[in-house]
Amino acid sequence: MTHFINLTLNGLASGAVYAALALSLVIIFQATRLVNFALPAFALLAVYVAHTVTQLTGAYWIGFASALGTGLLVGAVSERFIVRPIARTSQLNAIIVTLGLLLVIQGTVGMIWGNEQHGFQYAFSYVGRFSPASVFAVAAVAVVALLLFLLYRFTPLGLRMRAAAHHPEAARLSGVRVGLMLTIGWAIASFIGALAGMLAGPPFISPNVFDVVFVFGITSAVIGGLDNPFGAVLGGMLIGLGMSYVSGYFGSELATLAALVIVVIVLSVRPDGILSRPTARKV
Repeated sequence: MTHFINLTLNGLASGAVYAALALSLVIIFQATRLVNFALPAFALLAVYVAHTVTQLTGAYWIGFASALGTGLLVGAVSERFIVRPIARTSQLNAIIVTLGLLLVIQGTVGMIWGNEQHGFQYAFSYVGRFSPASVFAVAAVAVVALLLFLLYRFTPLGLRMRAAAHHPEAARLSGVRVGLMLTIGWAIASFIGALAGMLAGPPFISPNVFDVVFVFGITSAVIGGLDNPFGAVLGGMLIGLGMSYVSGYFGSELATLAALVIVVIVLSVRPDGILSRPTARKV
């Protein structure tokens, strides 16, 4: 029983990271119908900035804040000046551009900081059945999900963002600055991605450290439903728990296979994701 509890707690901790990345993907997909493949690069850059600031100041939380600020800035600038002009002509081209951004930022990080691993301190201990680091990861994602819910449901900004995402033409006629709302959405998504990077990065970081994590983030978003933020959180937790149980009982080499099995089962039953809204199909 103790082993099962340990695996559950570990699964929740890793699932929180996947959920944060999935949440970032869903926010952008809801607004633009694009999958942002550059998201792990945004998180990577934010973490390296945090690493540098922490070394210079000796204060982890100043580095943490700088990572979140970097995520906000990179997301907003990328949407406004790189993705938006191309998305106006072709969504496919915009998706390809995000792949290009991924490679460019990873290469730039390698040129500036080197391709070797860097030790990255963390504010909390990893020791224990449910370590302080794990508690912080789960709590941080829960708080972010709650704040997003409150933003979208109970604030004028959230209402404008939803209108811009779902009915852009009607929103424009109502005076909503749709372009600004999209930029804010990308900024928020990249902010959450930077948070996920800070949760997943330590104790060692390198230019490719988030590649596998991002794959599981996409998987979580797909099985939860790309149009549902709460589905993204649920999907992340399912992937985290499933991989933890399989790794603990059958071996870590089967953990990735477990994620694939979860995807196949869920999408066989719910092709649009667990919490996706049913859509009418034209015949």
